[in-house]
Amino acid sequence: MKVQLVDPSAFTPPYDRALAAALARGGAEVELLTSRFLYGPVPEPQGYRVRELFYRRSAKRGLDASGRRLFKAAEHLPDMLRLRRQLDADVVHYQWLTMPAVDARLLPSRRPRVMTAHYVLPPQPSRRQLSSARRLFGSMDAVVVHSEHGAARLRDELGLDPAQVRVIPHGAFDYLADQPKESPLPAELEGAEGPVILFFGLLRPYKGLDTLLKAFRELEGAELWIVGNPRMDIEPLRQLATGAPGRVRFVTRFIADAEVPAIFRRADLVVLPYRDAEQSGVLYTGLAFGKPLVLSSVGGFPEVAATGAARLVAPEDAGALAEALAELVADPAARARLGSAAAEAAAGPYSWDAIATQTLALYEELAD
Repeated sequence: MKVQLVDPSAFTPPYDRALAAALARGGAEVELLTSRFLYGPVPEPQGYRVRELFYRRSAKRGLDASGRRLFKAAEHLPDMLRLRRQLDADVVHYQWLTMPAVDARLLPSRRPRVMTAHYVLPPQPSRRQLSSARRLFGSMDAVVVHSEHGAARLRDELGLDPAQVRVIPHGAFDYLADQPKESPLPAELEGAEGPVILFFGLLRPYKGLDTLLKAFRELEGAELWIVGNPRMDIEPLRQLATGAPGRVRFVTRFIADAEVPAIFRRADLVVLPYRDAEQSGVLYTGLAFGKPLVLSSVGGFPEVAATGAARLVAPEDAGALAEALAELVADPAARARLGSAAAEAAAGPYSWDAIATQTLALYEELAD
C-alpha cells in the first residue's frame, strides 16, 4: 500500500516523521509531502521518502527574509495545484492544511482521504470557526483524533458521523531520547541543587505560565526551569519569578533536539499548566523520558493521566498546582511511580508501532 502524508507548512515535523517511519516499518510505502523546516534539523527519513513540494522559493530566502510570509502566500495556490497532480497513493493522509478555509475547496476528490485533527476547535468556537471546521473535516473519509475528548467534540459540536471519527493516540517522541549526538546541559542550567521542575516548549499565553509562577511562589525546596522560545512578553513572568523562594531559571531561545535529552534527564518533574490544549508534543516528550507529569485537566490530558503517568489539576488553579507540586517534590517514591507508568505508557499504547498498526488498519478499511 502506498501512503502519502501531507503537511504543507511543516507544522509538526517530529510527528509527521515518526508516523511515516512507523508506517514504513509496518510495510507501507510512505511519502511525506511537506516543505523545508527552517527552525532547525529534523529527524532523518527512515524507510520513507520526503519531497519538499511546498514554498520552495520562500524557503530559499531564509527564515529572517523580509516579506517571507507574503512570498509564502503567493506560492500557496500554485503549490496546492501542484499537489493535486502529485497525489497518486492508495490513501492520502493530511496532517495539516495551511489555509484550511481555502484548501478545503482545492483538495482533489481522490479517495480515500484522511485528516488528523491535531487541534479540533478552540474552547468557545465562533459560528465561522464551526462552519469552517465542519466543511474541512466533513470532506474527509475519516478524521483521526488523538483522544476521546477530541472525538466527542467532532461528533457533538460539528455533527460528524461517528463512523467517520477514529481515535488513534499521539505517540511518545522516543527519538529525542536516542539522539546520535547529544549536547551537554546548557550552561544556563548547570549547578542545580534539589528537585527540578521543568516547563518546556514555546512560551505562549495559553500555556498558563503565570499560574505556574504563582504556584511556585508557594513552594520551597525546588528549582523551576522555564525553557523555550518566547511568543509573548516574558517581562511580567520574570517579575512574578522574583517573589519565589526557589530559584527560577529562564532559557528563552530555540532549543535544538540535541539539547533536549540533557534537559529532560535532569528534570525531576515536567509540568504543563495549560489553560487550553487538545494535545502537546511536550507531554509526549515527557512520556518518552519516563518523567512524572503534572498536567492541567484539559483536552486529552486526562486520558494520559489515566495511565498513571500524571497528576491532574484544574486549569488556572494556582493553589491546586502548588499543592500537587509540593507533594511530589517531597516524595521521591511518588515521582518514581509516576515515571515508571510514563515509561510503560510510552512503550505500550503510546508507542509508534502500536499507532502504526491502528493507522494501517484504518487505511485498509478505507481502501477496501
